[in-house]
Amino acid sequence: MFESFLYSFVCLRGAPVFLSALLLSACAVGPDYQVPVMQLEPAYARQDSTVSTLEMPEADAQFWRDWGDPLLVSIVNATLRANHDTRIALSRYEQSRALTHQAGFDRYPTLDASGEISERRVSASQAPGLSRAHRDGELHTASLSAIWELDFFGRVRRSVESQQADTEAHAADLAGVQVAVVAEVTDAYFRLRGLQRQLQVARDNESNQADTMRLITALFQEGRGTSFDTERVRTQLALTRSRIPPLEAEAAVTANRIAVLTGREPAAVVKMLDRSAVLPIHPVRVNAGVPGELLRRRPDIAAAERRLASATARIGVATADLFPRFTLGGLIGTQALGFSTLFQHDSETRVVSLGVGGSFLDVGRVRSRIAAANSAAAESLAAYERTVLVAMEETENALVRLSRTQTEQAILAQAVKASRRAVLTARQQFEGGMVGVLEVLDTERSRLEAEDLLAQSATQQATALVAVYKTLAGGWPQSLPEPQGEAMAQR
Repeated sequence: MFESFLYSFVCLRGAPVFLSALLLSACAVGPDYQVPVMQLEPAYARQDSTVSTLEMPEADAQFWRDWGDPLLVSIVNATLRANHDTRIALSRYEQSRALTHQAGFDRYPTLDASGEISERRVSASQAPGLSRAHRDGELHTASLSAIWELDFFGRVRRSVESQQADTEAHAADLAGVQVAVVAEVTDAYFRLRGLQRQLQVARDNESNQADTMRLITALFQEGRGTSFDTERVRTQLALTRSRIPPLEAEAAVTANRIAVLTGREPAAVVKMLDRSAVLPIHPVRVNAGVPGELLRRRPDIAAAERRLASATARIGVATADLFPRFTLGGLIGTQALGFSTLFQHDSETRVVSLGVGGSFLDVGRVRSRIAAANSAAAESLAAYERTVLVAMEETENALVRLSRTQTEQAILAQAVKASRRAVLTARQQFEGGMVGVLEVLDTERSRLEAEDLLAQSATQQATALVAVYKTLAGGWPQSLPEPQGEAMAQR
């Protein structure tokens, strides 16, 4: 009788309950997320002619191609393809995307199927007078069940919303890693070429000072000059030679770093990178846009904003616990003592239930969780605002460094030309007896210093431009790499 009543209740009133669930599910507790608005200045603080906002292409271009260096392009492509930090970030994104897909199923009923064949024996005391054969029997069961949380207060939808925002944050993290590794490998490549240029300068000056030493030694043997002059020349030559080993070591360390960034061991690239090449000629102007574009460009800002959205949605998840959770369950199955009668009409079983649960009566704990969720959202908001300000700081720093290194390089280029003329004049005057050894050594030392500083400045200008592109998030691919999880599953 009870089963008949329940069946009638479901048949007659199940549809209105279902429609009511759909109507009530249109609302969700907790705050609706809004992107925070930050007022930024319309222009950068120290923007000058080096940084254009109108004439040059946007920084979103793959800037490493503008240097006209095929080896650099090959290295960057290898880095984007095989760098381990990128692969780790990609795997994290794939994990989060899979969890988002899983969370989406919470909107729908959860299905389960089961079946069982059991053999049983009733005791003699339970069935007096029956033989053992009549007390033995089998029980066959099969069922299909479903349970569905009626999302009246939006707990499920807020959970899905939070997970989706987390996935978008991981996608932005992946883009941020791509920005970072491209900038790091490009920076390392330019530093390597700069170190190789410094090595060339040191070796050229070593050769010139060796010529000077041979000249001074010959003159001393002819009776001109003193042993003191000879020793001073030898000292300066030794000091120049001492610069070479540290530069060689630093160049090797930098090449090793490039190898690891491209996902290879150092031995795999040592021959390729040890071949000296000139520092690529690069453009010194870049379209930095306006500060407000940083909110669109930079993946770290996008990631921070998405994490704020996720934290806001979790407030709704916590708030929903103030209300009961309603679940609609159902089961249809069959049960029989023998397999031959398992699927007969009289063996059918079914259950439909409406459940109420949750922690809505434990108000103190629920409100504590809501307070914690609100504090987490406040933390995420502060992190977002800090990320924007740090992005502004990094961009301003990169722009001013690019501008000043260009000025420094122009001045040092003039100093190098003057120092070379001074060395030529000093040698001519020394051979004519007009100046002493000290003047010659002083001009050679000044030439070495000027040429070394010019080489460093050229490297700093190149790396400063890389830093500008990095702060503007320029050059990172707009599409995600191929998924790795599927390849792993096929192994």
